[in-house]
Amino acid sequence: MRHTMQMPAHNLLTVDEAAERLDDPRLDYARTLDRSVVHREALAEVFVTDTRSLGGDAHAAAAQLPRSHAYYGDHLLRPRLHDPVLLLEACRQAGLAIAHTHYGVPFDHKFVLTTLSVAIDRPDRMVVGPAPSALKMLASIEDKRIKEGRVVGYDARFRLFVDDAEVGTAVVGLRFKSPESYQRLRSSNRSGAPLPSTARFEFPVPGEVPAPYLVGRASTENVVLAGMRTEADVTSASMRVLPEHPSLFDHAQDHIPGMVLAEAARQLALNALLEAQGTSPAKAYATEITAAFTAFGELEPRTDLLARALPAGETVQGGDVYYTQGGTVEYPSGSAATTSVEVDVRQEDVSICRLDVGLVRIPS
Repeated sequence: MRHTMQMPAHNLLTVDEAAERLDDPRLDYARTLDRSVVHREALAEVFVTDTRSLGGDAHAAAAQLPRSHAYYGDHLLRPRLHDPVLLLEACRQAGLAIAHTHYGVPFDHKFVLTTLSVAIDRPDRMVVGPAPSALKMLASIEDKRIKEGRVVGYDARFRLFVDDAEVGTAVVGLRFKSPESYQRLRSSNRSGAPLPSTARFEFPVPGEVPAPYLVGRASTENVVLAGMRTEADVTSASMRVLPEHPSLFDHAQDHIPGMVLAEAARQLALNALLEAQGTSPAKAYATEITAAFTAFGELEPRTDLLARALPAGETVQGGDVYYTQGGTVEYPSGSAATTSVEVDVRQEDVSICRLDVGLVRIPS
């Protein structure tokens, strides 16, 4: 019988230790990686520019955060802050690039998400400035799994730096499947039914699409919910699947990607906060998003989301001033309480993903 072996975790290097292990220039921001390394088709959807091994299971990666983007930049929040989902996508891409470049995972393998999380401790350092921001990711590869001498999965834990200021952490859990193994897995999930594709699938709109400002968006093209309503303390909606969306569905998929589910949860959480506390989605920022996936999001059934806002909890760090075209904004220490919103994603009344979204009100 063959067993999957779990390797011991490698301690993440400190910033100073990492700097000593990197040659100058430490990370290259001049051009993005080959799109095939991060499993993207559109060059505009590639953000990672470099990866470097720091020895053992420690790595560094670089990405450029754009000043504007039709999806990641479409928010009502003023002053503008970098989207935490953009940082999570950069980490996801870095996790793929590290697997291919440093662990020899074949390029034809499928990558399956098991978990995603991002926590922004310093929203005051996330301001969108007059130039693109440099994102540095220090990665520790943990829970590394080896089968028949090959790496078949790991959890990548990241420390995140925007323009050299440490802003938070992220985790991306990945499992790597050969084409044959992936086909067997998906066929088993679907009781032998053939795999569908978003390239040939027609998705009905499951209810009225809410006005974009109700979910923190400026453009209806980026709204991924429909039939949104609130009863008692639960806000619910159904997924509005957009297979032609250039960012959410960069290429054809046989399931709903985890990043799309994270976006839907973020949007519903913003509306749940509005319903529970009256905080406008234009004033709330997701400092935490954590997702645990228990099943694939299939294309055929309707996907429902239920959200419940919990009492306000921890405060985020503050005290710094950042500058915008409209002046200055200061975060007094301890002024921004985090409200956690629990989101359950369900298909045919079975939970396929649970997410926690932490939201803070941003002063204006």
